Amino acid sequence: MPYLRLIFLSWLFLSPFCNAKNGQIIYPEVAARVSYQQVTELPSKQPDKKIAYGKEKLQYGLLWLPETKPQKSLIVLIHGGCWLNAFGVDHTFAMATALSQAGHPVWSLEYRRTGDPGGGWPGSFEDIKGALQSIDKLKKHRVNTDSIILMGHSAGGHLALLAASVLNDTDFEKIIGLAAITDISRYALGDNSCQKATKEFMSGLPNEQSQSYQAANLIYKKHPDHVILMQGEADHIVPLLQSQLPQTQRILLPKTDHFDWIHPGSPAFKVLLKTLVQ
Repeated sequence: MPYLRLIFLSWLFLSPFCNAKNGQIIYPEVAARVSYQQVTELPSKQPDKKIAYGKEKLQYGLLWLPETKPQKSLIVLIHGGCWLNAFGVDHTFAMATALSQAGHPVWSLEYRRTGDPGGGWPGSFEDIKGALQSIDKLKKHRVNTDSIILMGHSAGGHLALLAASVLNDTDFEKIIGLAAITDISRYALGDNSCQKATKEFMSGLPNEQSQSYQAANLIYKKHPDHVILMQGEADHIVPLLQSQLPQTQRILLPKTDHFDWIHPGSPAFKVLLKTLVQ
């Protein structure tokens, strides 16, 4: 029967990812230079909770709770996607799943982006700040908020590091930028598709919106301790130059591309897991 064949094919596809003993997803190892499609095709667990941090539709975070105890540090994860609403929180579900399976509660934030009402600069940034200022909402969901790792990928790395530079009342254990955009003024002058999207996010180029770019540029900020920039030397979306931010630690990986950081089976992800516990 057709439906039996469908069930068999589904089992055949998913079985390599599942551990029969505890239901955990095991992500197979992949080589470096991961594509976006490879990431979006990965299986994941559904979040345990959806927790709003504001009144707008997109002002929420999805919470994954680890099954292991004691819990490790809470990770607040901010996804990338060129600040565009074409790329949502769902493309980091596998990453959030893997981090929670490694023992971390993960609060993965959605936020208004370019193309959403209220998104773009400064709305997207205000959403991230608002979420971080609402972190105590997680306490009623059995999450210890005393130890927090703030992490963002690509454009999400820009927003994470920028929020950390202005929220002086929040003490993060670590702040990690994965292929983070740090010099947004320089980035806006590039010609790849994500660089071109910067103009839409900022409502103009640096010479047209100089004050906004200065406010959004990480090179003009004083950064807290424990900022780590993790960058692939083969990144075709965020150039290596973007990892040269003063007052920060750099971890550079050869042959590593932009999406390696968010694929749980990649060599870059293994380095990230080690960095989280060091």
